[in-house]
Amino acid sequence: MAEHLLKKYSAAVPRYTSYPTAPHFHLGIGADEYSSWLRALDSQHRLSLYIHIPYCDRLCWFCACHTKHTLRYEPIAAYLKALHCEIQAVGRLVSKDVRVTAVHFGGGSPTMVRPQDLIALMDALRSTFSFSDNAEISVEMDPNDLDQGRYDALAAIGMTRASLGVQDFDRKVQKTINRLQTFEQTRSVVDAIRARGVHSVNCDVLYGLPYQTLETLRDTVDKIISLDPDRVALFGYAHVPWIKKHQTMIPQEALPDAIARYRQMKTAGEMLVQAGYEAVGIDHFAKPGDTLAKAMEEGELRRNFQGYTDDSADALIGLGASSIGKLPQGYVQNMVATGEYERMAEADGLCIARGIALSVEDRVRAFVIERIMCDFSLDLSALAALFGPASLPAVEEAQQFAEGDRDGLVHLEAGRFALTETGKPFARSIAATFDTYLSNGRGRHSLAV
Repeated sequence: MAEHLLKKYSAAVPRYTSYPTAPHFHLGIGADEYSSWLRALDSQHRLSLYIHIPYCDRLCWFCACHTKHTLRYEPIAAYLKALHCEIQAVGRLVSKDVRVTAVHFGGGSPTMVRPQDLIALMDALRSTFSFSDNAEISVEMDPNDLDQGRYDALAAIGMTRASLGVQDFDRKVQKTINRLQTFEQTRSVVDAIRARGVHSVNCDVLYGLPYQTLETLRDTVDKIISLDPDRVALFGYAHVPWIKKHQTMIPQEALPDAIARYRQMKTAGEMLVQAGYEAVGIDHFAKPGDTLAKAMEEGELRRNFQGYTDDSADALIGLGASSIGKLPQGYVQNMVATGEYERMAEADGLCIARGIALSVEDRVRAFVIERIMCDFSLDLSALAALFGPASLPAVEEAQQFAEGDRDGLVHLEAGRFALTETGKPFARSIAATFDTYLSNGRGRHSLAV
């Protein structure tokens, strides 16, 4: 790829796991709006739950998640007490006719939770909400936390998908990002969870890390492939030290530039495809037959705060500090600070700090951006059929983009705005041209490639 395209289109833009993106949430949405949105859910809606555990027993310097470091269990126990309060408060507002089809435990490190507490948490969810018989239960796992008791607890809660953070197996890279984790240790985790019947394993890999080279990345990807995961998420490291101060521990001069990042992304992706994985969107890979690959093939791939997903639920409820939920009417986010979250949960149950109600224009542009990110194309006729006259500005912008494109990023044919192979690596940048919020200057973002 020509270097001038990388320089031109790899500017910092949102990841578009939502639209509007989180920097544009505001204080005008609170518990009253959230309560009415929850009460409006009915038997026609399917529901996902996201449970955030914002604690780690080691602080990985690359991490941009809302998390806190602790070596004591007392803060986690106090947090879990508040989380149970929130679960009960939200559950009272959601009809039992609404079925939960997916649960995702994220963090932080959910596997820090003690076995009996994890089982009690899942029991609370099942007694509060109505679960579908085939609900997916996904858990983000830190191999350093795991022992036999935790493996058994994960089996007891019905975990169906495990997501393992790997990042990189090179020792120098690991030391620089404060994430020591051997391949043998990771392999033992995969073996243990598969022995307990887990049908799907995902591994997260990062490119763009300090001191990472094509050689070290190839070695990491080879080792990942040998684990035979069902899915691989290949993320670009987001260096945002102005948001996450601990990232200042990473020497900026050790980070690869945009061209080196692109080569790393390209090399790792080609290795996974050659190993039999199908590329899904800009940064996921899945075995043929995996539900993520099927969703892509059927045009039903979605995007949420965990990235690409085959979760087709109509609503997502976020539980825990900083969690974001999406209801048909808009987005809400819980209080980020754990202490204040605990106070709110134990006082009123609902912990909403901010959010945004979706306008018709927001819905149009959310559809456009999601389809570009998921399908690398946009059916302008389908857009018009869904939104009528409200779609006209976005349709005109797509036409203008195609007419003005001198770099071969897109083509417009038979009413379909489609990214070319040259354009696909820049899907985030192309999607950003439809984002009407970017011009107000809120939020700083990571590199697009």
